[in-house]
Amino acid sequence: MAAFILRRPPNFAVKENAYPYQLDALRAVKDLPYAAIFHEQGLGKTKIAIDLITLWLKADVVDTVFVVTKKSLVENWRKEISIHCHLTPHVLSGNRRQNSASLNAPGLIYILNYEVVPSNETLFQMFLETCRVGCILDESQKIKNPEASLTQVYHELAQKFKRRIIMTGTPVANRPHDIWSQIKFLDNGQSLGTSFEQFKDDMDLPKEKQKESSRANNRPHTPNTNKKVVSSESSSYALRLSTIQRRIAPFTVRETKKTAGIQLPKKIINTRKVELPSWQRVKYISYRDELAYQFRDLQGVITLDSAEGILKRLLRLVQCASNPALIDKTYDADPGKLPVLMKMCQEYTKESKVIVWTNFVENVMWLQSRLNRFNPVYVHGGLSTFDRNKSIDKFKNSFNSILIATPGAAKEGLTLTVANHTIFFDRSFSLDDYLQAQDRIHRISQDRPCYVHNLIAIDTIDEWVDVLLNAKYRAGQMAQGDIEIEQFQETYRTDISELLNEVLSA
Repeated sequence: MAAFILRRPPNFAVKENAYPYQLDALRAVKDLPYAAIFHEQGLGKTKIAIDLITLWLKADVVDTVFVVTKKSLVENWRKEISIHCHLTPHVLSGNRRQNSASLNAPGLIYILNYEVVPSNETLFQMFLETCRVGCILDESQKIKNPEASLTQVYHELAQKFKRRIIMTGTPVANRPHDIWSQIKFLDNGQSLGTSFEQFKDDMDLPKEKQKESSRANNRPHTPNTNKKVVSSESSSYALRLSTIQRRIAPFTVRETKKTAGIQLPKKIINTRKVELPSWQRVKYISYRDELAYQFRDLQGVITLDSAEGILKRLLRLVQCASNPALIDKTYDADPGKLPVLMKMCQEYTKESKVIVWTNFVENVMWLQSRLNRFNPVYVHGGLSTFDRNKSIDKFKNSFNSILIATPGAAKEGLTLTVANHTIFFDRSFSLDDYLQAQDRIHRISQDRPCYVHNLIAIDTIDEWVDVLLNAKYRAGQMAQGDIEIEQFQETYRTDISELLNEVLSA
């Protein structure tokens, strides 16, 4: 592949001015060989990346730039590039012949989804040997699992990129060790170590109180006169988590909506407790007792580690608390959450559009039929990208007042500020899904207070999910440097495994 020869000088001017905090991020990373942009969702990381691309190209430090993103966000990136600069991107797909032709053309920006690189690895190896390529991994939590074959391809190619940027608002998407693989793409293990297992062991959520205490007691004590000394399991864990940000600080930028000075309306999180009807309660207890019997180990205790291996079965309890018809088609009665949801939609659609989130595709279609009086549109993973975009456009630009969606299909890259109420009919164990989904409405351009409503069935696994997500959220904040140890200690619970055993107890 020959070096690019451009017939006409490109226009590297930007079309839109950046916010001050975006300019700060740009200055901090523009000359680094690699960097992480961890700005909170809704703070315009895409704008920072596009301005960075134009700077790289104008300074002639790269010949071209790959923007790697999720498949559902490719079109969004193409639109954003056209809004913010004068360059026209090429889109790479799974077609190797078309990709080869496109890479031989004088393109300055290429947009591709994560799966394109592994399926065209040889082609990209050749291209990287002949051209200076900058790479931006959008929603970089996609490569959080170092054992995944997709991740391993990116690790293998990483050092061949002239410049490397990772971007995500949730670098600690679910567990603190999620960040390790993303950082390895940047520095090949220099800051967080070369052993994923060691990092995971050091930073994972405490399994049980006594194990956490034992680990704390076995670690060498390092006095710190600048911090208030707090003797507790949570503060010991917080100290370990706080080392993550210190180790990656030289090449990382992060702003939250608060630190960036963005004056967004308040985000108010409401918990709506729901009593299950007797028939649903009987069904739930039946499933709960069956799972409890299956999960008991020799010690009679379910640990967080063992729970990770049985999440699919635990999700059956989430389904049963949400809508038993998801696991048993013979049930056609309305579950306890539906009348509450109907009443909320009736009230909130008088003045706002509403997003209803569920984690199950079957629930999307079931809710669509139950809420048909509101003429809802829907988005889920079974739809094509074209149909998803069509539904989103209809929700934003028509009189359709309700969007029913799964977080996996609509949690990222979308601005849905036409709504200011979002209702979680059910939630999975994924913190990333929860945070990304709720922040579709709490973004720049929102001018009304935002309400996040969580429907929680009383005395069910919903209550444990609420505790688990909060624990993951606090651990993520600590690892990202968003909160101090004292605040972490006040809000973090170390008895997650114990609570799970209580949930599964008769």
